[in-house]
Amino acid sequence: MQVMRRDLFLDTKGFCDIHDITPKVRDFVYESGLWSGQVLIHVPGSTAGITTIEFEPGVLKDLCAALERIAPQDIPYAHDAAWGDGNGFAHVRAALLKPSLVIPVAGRELLLGTWQQIVLLDFDNRPRRRRIILQVMGDWTNPEG
Repeated sequence: MQVMRRDLFLDTKGFCDIHDITPKVRDFVYESGLWSGQVLIHVPGSTAGITTIEFEPGVLKDLCAALERIAPQDIPYAHDAAWGDGNGFAHVRAALLKPSLVIPVAGRELLLGTWQQIVLLDFDNRPRRRRIILQVMGDWTNPEG
């Protein structure tokens, strides 16, 4: 099995900053020549997450509002008491969303729904330069020749 990897870098603002990375993932899959398999999208760190959503302003606001209800910024966190950095809420939100996502690939295309985009969410309480690891694995042979 062959594996290929690429690192992307993205400057973020924190506080539920959401970025559509679908075009970059799609370009990498196509440029890799992968015919059939999967692509892993991973953000190292404990204050950001990767998921899919319709990248539309209303639903993006709804997602951030839901996360604020689940892990509010303005409540005490043991992490903040221990480290004094004020980003306990970011760690909790990132743990709920997870740092990685796997998307199937067929015919050199991402198998996403019509309105489904791949997004990075940065929850930290300050701007960051985020590294996103893309890794493809599978079959590079077109069965049709």
